[in-house]
This record gives sequence, structure tokens and C-alpha cells, in this order.
Amino acid sequence: MNSVVAIHPHKFEGLWVFDDARAGLVQEPFVSGTDAIIDRAFAGIPNAESGFTLLFSATPFSGCQIEFQWRCEEAGGNWYYTPSLEMEGWLCPALLKYFEVPPKILLR
Repeated sequence: MNSVVAIHPHKFEGLWVFDDARAGLVQEPFVSGTDAIIDRAFAGIPNAESGFTLLFSATPFSGCQIEFQWRCEEAGGNWYYTPSLEMEGWLCPALLKYFEVPPKILLR
């Protein structure tokens, strides 16, 4: 399993989604606050709605800018809080396609 994961979010019918054929995910949506985090954190990327590369990891990597702290499990997914944005979002069970257990810290 890679220590840094790359996905490519884009907007589809008004929702932030991503595809990852290796993980068997097609138009996997970001919901419950995570969509608002993406809106705010990536507002400066021109044409972000058309797609951009998002790197994330449970361990520090060069260029990481945002830390997400695990809060709790709910409905098969996990809530994370980012102090730098003062926002909270839910990551669906697809997170477990990339990690065996939900990391206590996610870095972006």
C-alpha cells in the first residue's frame, strides 16, 4: 500500500466526486461537510471543478498543508476535523480502500 495516495476530485452534477479504478470506485461522492472543506481549501485552483490532484497520507510528506484529526466513527464512515479551517467532515467507508484502519491523523 502506498504511503501517499493520489485521487482526482472533480464536480459531477453539482457534487464533488472521484474515480479510482484500482479501488473499484466510480463517482464516489464527498458529503457531510467534506464537500464544503474541498470548496474552501481548493478555492484558489483555477477550474478546480474540472478536476485536480489531491494527495493524502497518514504520515507527513513534502508539501502537505492541512491536517485532519480523527474524531469518531459513524455509519461506517469517520468524522475528521481540520483545525486550520475549523471545519469537520465525514469520510465514507471508501477510506478503508486506502487504509486498513482509519488513521488518527490524515495529511493533505
